[in-house]
Amino acid sequence: MKLVYNVKDKPKFGQLIVFAFQQLLAILAATIAVPAIIQNGMSQSAALFGAGIGTIMYLLFTKFKSPVFLGSSFAFLGSMFAAFGGAVSTAAGYAGLILGAVFAGLVYVIIAIVVKLAGVNWINKLMPPVVIGPTVAIIGLSLAGNAIGDSLNKTANFDAASSAFLMNTNAWVCLICALVTLFTVVICSVYGKKTAKLIPFIIGILAGYAVATIFTLIGTKTGNAALVVIDFTKFASMQWTPDFTFLKAGKALQEIDAKYIATIAVAYVPVAFVVFAEHIADHKNLSSIIDADLLEEPGLHRTLLGDGIGSMVGAFFGGCPNTTYGESVGCVAITGNASVITILATAIMAIIVSFFGPFVTFLATIPSCVMGGVCITLYGFIAVSGLKMLQKVNLDDNSNLFVVSVILIAGIGGMALKIGQVTLTSIACALIFGIITNLILKNKRNAQ
Repeated sequence: MKLVYNVKDKPKFGQLIVFAFQQLLAILAATIAVPAIIQNGMSQSAALFGAGIGTIMYLLFTKFKSPVFLGSSFAFLGSMFAAFGGAVSTAAGYAGLILGAVFAGLVYVIIAIVVKLAGVNWINKLMPPVVIGPTVAIIGLSLAGNAIGDSLNKTANFDAASSAFLMNTNAWVCLICALVTLFTVVICSVYGKKTAKLIPFIIGILAGYAVATIFTLIGTKTGNAALVVIDFTKFASMQWTPDFTFLKAGKALQEIDAKYIATIAVAYVPVAFVVFAEHIADHKNLSSIIDADLLEEPGLHRTLLGDGIGSMVGAFFGGCPNTTYGESVGCVAITGNASVITILATAIMAIIVSFFGPFVTFLATIPSCVMGGVCITLYGFIAVSGLKMLQKVNLDDNSNLFVVSVILIAGIGGMALKIGQVTLTSIACALIFGIITNLILKNKRNAQ
């Protein structure tokens, strides 16, 4: 695609701040959602700080050639629950979060060393476009349910018996807010002037937030809870500064024994191997957007090191292992802004704002329906980016058609497998089955 700002381009300072804020909005909801899910007193501000410092580490290792933000990884949710569940105290659980991130990061370091010695040609042969294209598409499609669920307030309005949304007053209000956000983003991106094209998410989120505020004020005034979509009560219990993980861990290291260390290793290490597959897919997708093979330059070994070390550092402060964010990649694709300086500015902004409780709380009050409207476009662009990789693949050849079919159905069908303490995500399963199918049919394709 045509980029407005390429990787090495440097927007003017005023524009840079606005672009960075847009990236921050794109990654915010997911980044602060992880500590909210884990609870145990985890700090959302600290998670934001950890994401910022982790991204800076990633940029340093990748020589500022890979424009993507790292945020809290959902893949490690089960591992993080295990860290608290197996600990003798909450403080020991926080120490376990740090220890687990170190284990996961070491997996990345070891794989990076192997890749450095063996090169990346074997990866390109193992995962050609016919495999990686539909896998990238699955990354976006597998998140489609989250975007629609947020847009309609799935937690309150979903009827499990009919597998459909109950269109009550609250669902309609959420849908209106989501659609205002969605179409504002679309109109700004397609019909807007140069500035509007570059910041469609900021404009869209502000428009959706304004509509949500109007509904909330009316609902509060009339006592109609169905109209209240913004939780302003969060300001009453906001954290003023980050509560860093290493401070909460305190002197709990003396409570950690060999059994607990083994529990943490089993919880984190296998997941790191699963996330490795998604790491490759993310960077293949980003490579197609910026028209530069990131697996070759700066090299897969460097992106792995950046991701691994970034996770370690991020968890030390925020408790959450980090990963490259599809929302960030989607933001780059839609806006055409691949400037790595924008990503650096976003990381610095995340660190700074994490010390301003009211601002972090304001960001946290952005309703899920508004972010759902944004994510429809973000996740959609990820899916389309993967499908674009298939443009040069001959789908009239059944050997290619079967590979794509297996990946799409396994991924969209939600083939997630739990084996002991390890959960293989639907993306990982789809990729593994795709690789196996491609290897089985590869000789037939080569013989033709």
